[in-house]
Amino acid sequence: MGKTVQIRDLDDDVYAALRHRAAEEGISVPELLRREATRLASTQSMRAWLLSLEGTRSGITSEEIVAALDEIRGDWPTVP
Repeated sequence: MGKTVQIRDLDDDVYAALRHRAAEEGISVPELLRREATRLASTQSMRAWLLSLEGTRSGITSEEIVAALDEIRGDWPTVP
């Protein structure tokens, strides 16, 4: 059997944004929140993801990253 969750004290602008988004998708606010809660529950937390990366190395140095970013950005403008 499903569980019920109640959220109290939502700001008016937050609830208005939820209503707007739900209306755009043609669903109710509870259905929108149900979908988002399901999505949230099915993904790893940022902390768990970062912990899972511990000990992995890409082999790319900081200097290589900066060089690649500089290449993408192009030349810095000259200041008069």
